[in-house]
Amino acid sequence: MKKQIIWSILCLQQTFFTKFVSMKRAIIIGASSGLGRRIALILLHQGWQVGIAARRLEALEEVRNTCPERVTTARIDVTAADAPERLLELADRMGGMELYFHVSGIGKQNIRLDADIEADTVETNALGFTRMVGAAFNYLATHGGGHIAVISSIAGTKGLGPAPSYSATKAFQSTYIQALEQLANSRRLPISFTDIRPGFVDTPLLAGSRYPMLLDAGKAAREIVRALNSHRHVWIVDWKYRILTFCWRRMPNCVWRRLRLVKTE
Repeated sequence: MKKQIIWSILCLQQTFFTKFVSMKRAIIIGASSGLGRRIALILLHQGWQVGIAARRLEALEEVRNTCPERVTTARIDVTAADAPERLLELADRMGGMELYFHVSGIGKQNIRLDADIEADTVETNALGFTRMVGAAFNYLATHGGGHIAVISSIAGTKGLGPAPSYSATKAFQSTYIQALEQLANSRRLPISFTDIRPGFVDTPLLAGSRYPMLLDAGKAAREIVRALNSHRHVWIVDWKYRILTFCWRRMPNCVWRRLRLVKTE
C-alpha cells in the first residue's frame, strides 16, 4: 500500500510538470507481469503516457491504478485475428503512439518435442509477433514515424536443443526486426528499431525453475529502458550474457551440435 501511494505521488508530480508539454506515448504488449510491467512503471516515472495490453485485463489494473491519468489498458491476445485492430484502437484512444514495445512471448523446454508446445510457441512468438509488429510498422509509417522495440532473447543466437521452437522463434524475431529496419531505411521512413536480447531473468515466466546467471528483473528492466532511450539497434542485457553470446557465435557448428545442454535418460 505504501509503495502504491509513493507511485501515485510521483505520478501526480510528473503529470503536473508535463501538463503543458506533449507527452511521449508508448504501447507495451505483454505488460501484465514481469519485464513488461516493470518497463511500463519506469516509463511512467519518466513522464510517458503508457498504453498497456495483455490477455488478462485484470492483471493490468494494478499498473493503471498507480497513475490512472496516464495509463490506458486493453485486452489484446496476439494470437487472435483481431489483435492488430485492437492495437490501432488502443493507439487511437491514447491519441497516438511513438513507441511500440513488444514484450509478449512464451517459452518452454521441450526435449520430447511435444507438438502442442511447439505449435503454441510458434503461434505466439512467430505468427503473433509478425501480426503485431507489422501492424505497428504500418501505423508508424503513416503517422510520422516512431520507435519499435522487441524483447527477443539470447536463445536466438544459436539453435538450443532443450527449447527448439523457442530458440528458432527468437532467431526469427531478431531477423524480422533487422529486415524491417532495412525496409524502413529503403522507404526513407523515420522509424527506429531496438532488439533487446535478455538471458535468464527472474520473472514469472521462469517461476519454479533453476537457471544459472539469473538476472534481477528490476535491474534488467532499468537497463532495457536505458537501451530504449539511447535508441540502441541491438542490446544484450547484462555483461555476462554479452560475453556468453560472443563465445557462442564463434563456436564452430561441429562443436555446437555435439553439446549436451540437458540430461537425457
